[in-house]
Amino acid sequence: MARAKETVPEINLKDFQYYFNRELSWLEFNRRVLQEALDDRTLLLERLKFTAIFSSNLDEFFMVRVAALQEQIEAQVSTLSPDGRTPQEQIEAIGQVLRPMVTEQHRNFEQVLRPALADHGVYIINYIDLNQEQRLYLQNYYEKRIFPVLTPLAVDPGHPFPFISNLSLNLAVVVKDPEKEEEHFARVKVPSSLPRFVNLPTELRQLDGKSGLWVGVPLEQVIAHNLESLFPGMSIQEYYLFRITRDADLEVAEDDADDLLLAIEQELRKRRLGGSVVRMEIQSSMPETIRDMLMQEKKVSTNQVYEIDGLLNLKDLMSLMSLPLPHLKDKPRTAITPPRLRSVGEFTTTAPDQEAEEENDFFAVIRKGDVLVHHPYYSFSLSVQRFIQLAANDPNVLAIKMTLYRTSGDSPIVNALISAAENGKQVVALVELKARFDEENNINWARRLEQVGVHVVYGLVGLKTHTKVILVVRQEGDRIRRYVHIGTGNYNYKTARLYTDLGLLSCREELGADLTDLFNYLTGYSRQRSYRKLLVSPVNLRDQMVALIRREIEHCQNGHSGRIIAKMNSLVDPQIIATLYEASQAGVQIDLIIRGICCLRPGVAKVSENIRVISIIGRYLEHSRIFYFQNNGNDEVYIGSADWMTRNLDRRVEAVTPIEDPGIAKDLQEILGILLADNRQAWELQPDGSYIQRKPQKGEPELSSQVILTEMALSSASLSG
Repeated sequence: MARAKETVPEINLKDFQYYFNRELSWLEFNRRVLQEALDDRTLLLERLKFTAIFSSNLDEFFMVRVAALQEQIEAQVSTLSPDGRTPQEQIEAIGQVLRPMVTEQHRNFEQVLRPALADHGVYIINYIDLNQEQRLYLQNYYEKRIFPVLTPLAVDPGHPFPFISNLSLNLAVVVKDPEKEEEHFARVKVPSSLPRFVNLPTELRQLDGKSGLWVGVPLEQVIAHNLESLFPGMSIQEYYLFRITRDADLEVAEDDADDLLLAIEQELRKRRLGGSVVRMEIQSSMPETIRDMLMQEKKVSTNQVYEIDGLLNLKDLMSLMSLPLPHLKDKPRTAITPPRLRSVGEFTTTAPDQEAEEENDFFAVIRKGDVLVHHPYYSFSLSVQRFIQLAANDPNVLAIKMTLYRTSGDSPIVNALISAAENGKQVVALVELKARFDEENNINWARRLEQVGVHVVYGLVGLKTHTKVILVVRQEGDRIRRYVHIGTGNYNYKTARLYTDLGLLSCREELGADLTDLFNYLTGYSRQRSYRKLLVSPVNLRDQMVALIRREIEHCQNGHSGRIIAKMNSLVDPQIIATLYEASQAGVQIDLIIRGICCLRPGVAKVSENIRVISIIGRYLEHSRIFYFQNNGNDEVYIGSADWMTRNLDRRVEAVTPIEDPGIAKDLQEILGILLADNRQAWELQPDGSYIQRKPQKGEPELSSQVILTEMALSSASLSG
């Protein structure tokens, strides 16, 4: 009798075990940031910078992500995350993972970085360690510069517990009335309008027989040791520092908002007043009586309290990056013009019939072929910003349309749009008012743009406009030509120095037509459901990305090889992850370069054994998105603004463009290869969710992708010079 064939149980790719928790994955990203502060290969002031970034990242994490979980708990939401956790379980897991990290951060600062700074003449010194002359100087400084700003707030039956603003540093002070022998509680806010560290003058920087380059005393300590002036006639018993973090996410009911700008302004006022408390940081020496009183008054539970041993709010260490110690910092970034754009003159005034002959015409360069810009290796100001500025002053340009998600407070790009409007051009700016923590800045720019006649649009109800696109319409002879920029990063010259981003400058007719349709979709009434070249969310991006992954599966099923390389900020979307698992099962070789959150579990037998994930944390924040598909030898490469997150695919307007120039496609593949070969800043994601930092094997050279790309840009500049 023949044996029955064994049936292999089908693997459920939606099973919780195949997904990492989003919040815990983000904490692992921040752990990698912290590691740069711990790594003695990193220059000293850069280590201080990463310490500050770790703290700043945590503030936003609590204000947005933890706050959202807390709201779900209060609303008794029981929906499970893709990894099978309830909101309460996620909150508890966050605390278990995060507390040791915060302890390590402060231990490293107090025991390693602070002494190392002192070795270089930089002292962050405690008030109690000052000599009498230094104390007298600070007392005088306090009376003239600090005391007038302070406001002591009593707490008693006649004075209710004061409001504590978000992210403020505060002193909890206990004073005693010597006449009545009664103790009272008061709160003193450490003013954020004053420098966090009071720098001693040169003549008072003598410490242990050595003259310090910079000697700073924490502002809160200067206040604490001069509290008698705030409470005359009282005896200061004790004081302790604390800091709270509030829910700062905006909730705008767009369907009910007649004016979105006014609705956002109202929500911003609520944010300044502050939402519910989601974290309270306290000095570890604070006694239980004061701790319990603060917890009760601010309605804080035990798992929301973080005890800190040392200075609170280490993000203020960022101010020390301005110290004149170049040997302790990364070399200054050199502004390099992309090779194709180096011949471009200051202004584009070419007559239409001469356009093809002019080598110093920015638009003529683009007509000769697409241009790839890679920031910060190539200067944003000398490429994209210049493109807009030249268009604003070019008499042949008829219209400029662009999206603004985040821009700087003194934006040259917005000023260029204003100039364009004043020059009589049709100017459209789609300003995303819901860009988190940039809402107020964007409102200010929107009002200024409207005042000069720019058509300002605030996007679509229910969708954030996250796409990074520019459309320039130009009269050339008897025809109209459209020039485009499609990028991965914000139009912000400041962050363009710190973030790695890509952009395509092109005048391909189909891209110009697609962007025309996209702007009509954003500014008017349009049901545009198809695009010639662009992948646009929430229209076709999700379906097209899934189709591109499935095409690699089909190639493998037909006996060919399959290959995918994708670089982005975060990978969260369950459908995309499940499709990647299917591709791995079919034999597709997949490399993912994910800087931040990655919910995909790589290296699992029979599920994701053909998937590898790395994260690169370095001098620059990896922000570019690149998608490569082998397509059986007919390589396809895309760049754009979207991560593989549900919000990017379904709830944001995004644009991803194919790269059709073979040379640029090859350049992007080379960039991906350099990133994948990194053995200095790269971390490999393990099947258990941990990350292991790559290190060169014995005899191997150290390969830092960011250093290599910097050297390549510098080399291109010297070759062209």
